[in-house]
Amino acid sequence: MRWLVSGLAPDVGRRSDPTPLMTSAATVPLTSAFADFGVSAPVVEVLARRNITDTFPIQELVLPDALAGRDVLARSRTGSGKTLAFAVPIVERLSPSGKPSALVLVPTRELAAQVAEEFRAIAGAKHLRVAAVYGGVGITAQVDRARRADILIATPGRLLDLLRRRLVRINRVRTCVLDEADRMLDMGFIPDVRLILSLLSDDRQTMLFSATLDGEIGRLAGEFTRDPVLHEIHDDRPVIAEANHRFVAVEAKDKLDTLVRELGAERGLTLVFVRTKRGAARLARNLNTLGFGAEALHGDMSQAARERSLARFASGKADVLAATDVAARGLDVEHISHVVNFDPPADDKAYVHRVGRTARAGRGGTGVTFVTPDQQAEMGKMADILKLHGEFADAGLSRVRVVRPSVEGRPRLGQQPSTRRRRRRY
Repeated sequence: MRWLVSGLAPDVGRRSDPTPLMTSAATVPLTSAFADFGVSAPVVEVLARRNITDTFPIQELVLPDALAGRDVLARSRTGSGKTLAFAVPIVERLSPSGKPSALVLVPTRELAAQVAEEFRAIAGAKHLRVAAVYGGVGITAQVDRARRADILIATPGRLLDLLRRRLVRINRVRTCVLDEADRMLDMGFIPDVRLILSLLSDDRQTMLFSATLDGEIGRLAGEFTRDPVLHEIHDDRPVIAEANHRFVAVEAKDKLDTLVRELGAERGLTLVFVRTKRGAARLARNLNTLGFGAEALHGDMSQAARERSLARFASGKADVLAATDVAARGLDVEHISHVVNFDPPADDKAYVHRVGRTARAGRGGTGVTFVTPDQQAEMGKMADILKLHGEFADAGLSRVRVVRPSVEGRPRLGQQPSTRRRRRRY
């Protein structure tokens, strides 16, 4: 397999001498970087009405090859603007047929719904139909829309279910996208993805977007792409560079009061991560009692309830969303200004995923992490890995485990516990 490599730093601007790929862009009266790449006037106008006129680095790299029909491998983090990097070329290259001609595989139902909305915003300009299929909701309505769609966005499990029942056909698909392939690997979907790809025509364009392209993802790319062009956005820092990172020392009993103070500051939409489903539901209730507009999002909720919560949050009707990690996978909502780790992330990768819900596509944002005394040691190690040791120290925190005081012979605050065993009395 031959990989053609290109790379740009995240702050590189638009190309100074782009080569148009389609002559129709010359008649576009709007000033738009997308027109410079040959995107047609109807699509440019739709994007402009959404105040999207400038391209991001990943779009500048991918658009020429994707529009030309080449296979593409793109390594870029979430929030880099990658959805339009494949959505625009798909819309440009398709003609209405009433059958699925393009397939986008995504890891979660939330991401499927969001990618579908992104497509619908521009697909109407070319009279293309878009449908999404994912678990947690009834099949009948999804099947009816999927059969007549030109562009199909799907989670692997639900799509395989429909294929096995022969309710949907993908034999006419000529463009396939794997979005957030690394997350599909983490969630155990790669065997399903391999099976779906094996059912597609060999005469197709394949695009794969992932935060990493090594290991199993690299093998998948080698097996199912033809002479792909590799594009990479290199990030020197392991966390979202555009975000402001803060740690807050707090006692466990004071976490709700501390959160209320954080929410009282100037902010936009705020996503609060909680460890458990019950904790997310309880926190949302408590915040509503205190006068905040809050919703919960967790795995025990029905798909309809999750969609209602997400819709209220995305629209700003509720400006706080208390969510678990599982429910927030793939969550991509504009205008999230703050992410609060009410409960600590499991590891450095979870931290990056959580805080990555803000500072999307070049915008700024703030990540706030609450640290209780018994969490200082582990969070200190995580801060070192993430190169946030300065921010950790600024909060007056250290990597030394703080031992709670006790009046019954246990060590006092900062004192190391004795290793001598006590004789238990019966």
